[in-house]
Amino acid sequence: MMTEASLDELGPVDYLVVEFPAGASNFTGQMATALAELVKSGTIRVIDVLILTKDSDGTVEASELSDVGGLGELEVIEAELGELLAEEDVEHLAAAMEPGSTAGVLIWENLWAAPFASAVRHSGGQLIANGRIPIQAIIASIEADVANETVGD
Repeated sequence: MMTEASLDELGPVDYLVVEFPAGASNFTGQMATALAELVKSGTIRVIDVLILTKDSDGTVEASELSDVGGLGELEVIEAELGELLAEEDVEHLAAAMEPGSTAGVLIWENLWAAPFASAVRHSGGQLIANGRIPIQAIIASIEADVANETVGD
């Protein structure tokens, strides 16, 4: 349970949804190993993980990580999870999924940024905007720059 002191020290919290086509989900392979390493190194703290399955008729089933068999390295993470996502959140996330797919929803705290975030709050500051630049956009921008340099030669 979060206390007032631990909330004061909380770092930025992010989420992502990773979708897999029918029959292609693998939550215990390389993805699980990479996530476990981030937790072990103290870079992040996993707050919640949810597995969403959308049938071909659009019916969505939500499962907690503990409902998934053979967790491997994720067993340590699963023991510490809270239940942060509400039913409305699940409905919103599932709306973006393709029928027949499975998705993993991950919510984590960025422990590496917690001291800075706490200092900002103690200084009277507040976060008013944040965002992510998709890696695909960065790659496209770099490729466009390289193409422009080649044309200019």
